[in-house]
Amino acid sequence: MNERFGVAVAILSCSFGAGAAVATRHLVGGADPVTIAAIRFGGGALCLWPLALGLRVAWPRGRDRIAVAALGVLFFAVFFVFYNLALRYTTVARGTLAPSMLPLMTMVAGAALGIEALTRRKTAGVLIAIGGVVVALASGVAAAPAGAWRGDLIMAAATLCMALYSVWSRPFVMRSSALGFLTAGMTAGAAALVVASALSGGATQIAAFSAGAWIASLYLAVAGGALAFFLWVYALKHASPTRVANTMTVNPLVAGVGAALLLGEPLTANVLVGLVAVFAGVWVATGGAGRGSDRPAALS
Repeated sequence: MNERFGVAVAILSCSFGAGAAVATRHLVGGADPVTIAAIRFGGGALCLWPLALGLRVAWPRGRDRIAVAALGVLFFAVFFVFYNLALRYTTVARGTLAPSMLPLMTMVAGAALGIEALTRRKTAGVLIAIGGVVVALASGVAAAPAGAWRGDLIMAAATLCMALYSVWSRPFVMRSSALGFLTAGMTAGAAALVVASALSGGATQIAAFSAGAWIASLYLAVAGGALAFFLWVYALKHASPTRVANTMTVNPLVAGVGAALLLGEPLTANVLVGLVAVFAGVWVATGGAGRGSDRPAALS
């Protein structure tokens, strides 16, 4: 099973994640960022546990348990609280533009930590893909709502959490299993979120949800929480962190289309041009996948 398979799985994961951005934007008027994240990952963890127990997956062991829990809090709690907060200030398409910088952050972090080599091909592929996102959302950036820069800065800072999660996750996934790692980490993050939400009156906010809000919440928990992140960590088991992270450039395009259809946010013809560039970038960055020529010897 080569790295191209891992990249394909990551693209599918990002598509579900893009739908979650639309669902989150739908909920931001009726719930605070912590409560939305608690719904997504508390529900996601509940979906994952029966599957993990039924399949008798390999769980993190020993000291890995503490590290996996810490990664879970970093990503599922810290990152997504800021992610949800950012979507209060900006549109879905613009808000998901910042996480498309994840490949660059992951490449730099991975190279700095000696986890994977930084090659010209991967760098070129990431730059092409990010250029496609910029082209796709150029008109949306120009028509940004007042104060959108706050959301941009929050999202850009939060993306560093996801880069570190992507870089540091792989060894723990390899020593346990994708589903065991994800369930343990998501449970740790969800526990922190549920406690914080309960203390801030999250139950009262949820009780006032409309039927549409409940549907959005169900999508967040099942598709945006459990399924999207199982696919993400599964992809990290079969492909390098940079190649997996590069697929995040698909996210703002899919999110932009979904927001246009479901939320009435503007969508321009630039998306089609950007879409071509994004997939070209993914193809360039994943060229030669599976041969291991761009990894340090310790990971070969």
